[in-house]
Amino acid sequence: MDVRRLDLLRELAERGSVTAVAHATHRTPSAVSQQLKVLEREAGMPLTERSGRGIQLTGAGIALARSATDVAVALERATAVWDEFRNHPSGEVRLATFPSAGQVLLPGVLADVALIPGLVVHCADGDAELLDFPSLTADYDIVLAHSLRGTRAWGGRGLRAVPLMIEPLDIAIPPDHRLAGRSYLTPSDVIDEPWIGVPVGFPFERILHDIEQVAGHRATVFQRISDLRMVESFVAAGLGISLIPRYTSGGIDPSRVILKPLRGVDAERDIVALLRPDVAERLAVRTVVDILRTRAAEIEAAHA
Repeated sequence: MDVRRLDLLRELAERGSVTAVAHATHRTPSAVSQQLKVLEREAGMPLTERSGRGIQLTGAGIALARSATDVAVALERATAVWDEFRNHPSGEVRLATFPSAGQVLLPGVLADVALIPGLVVHCADGDAELLDFPSLTADYDIVLAHSLRGTRAWGGRGLRAVPLMIEPLDIAIPPDHRLAGRSYLTPSDVIDEPWIGVPVGFPFERILHDIEQVAGHRATVFQRISDLRMVESFVAAGLGISLIPRYTSGGIDPSRVILKPLRGVDAERDIVALLRPDVAERLAVRTVVDILRTRAAEIEAAHA
């Protein structure tokens, strides 16, 4: 079987439609369909079937698409061995990130990458709460993702998740707040404060619900804001308190806002690098991931 046709089948399994595969691989939909039909003849059995106005994989198609992933991994691994032999992690790496992680991690990462001849990283960012992180791995080599501890939005997707850091979510208060002298805060300390919350359905909302559960009654949410800079301004103005990531908040001015650790509930998130298993074998990608891990460790150590 032709490896390129197998890769088209894998793309169909991940993207769900011939049109999406055509767009991603810079082909026409008819060209994709023709290549899939050739693959079916090579396989000797139907790999797709009609589903509404589109098509879906048959059981045989699903099995072969999984095998296509194994083939892609093997090919990338072989290429990586040769790159290691040449000691040359060259090539382009596409990286997608959510803004707060990109703001803190990527300046140092890109500076390190610039010291490696032939290695180039192209970055893109998007709203952290609106991104479907796993789906982005179809178009990007590395996707920086986050989730609250204990949740794995990318589980069961066949992706590799490389841990970068565990980030606490702290309580943000103005410096003259009555709780400013505390070394840490608990749910009972903060439940009766006016809150600057996140929009309904955003991940950080779960932590506020946990605070309410421990404290025994509901909090008063004064405003719901997703942008960290606006949240910081509202807190600095004394309009309420909020949850803010400790490492990736972008250098909060301590004369306006201070952060206090929260105890009594699980208030941490995991930041990881998501990769497709074949892409994870590329030496260039592995090199960038290693740099990300080093920079993340430095950030954690600086806040220890």
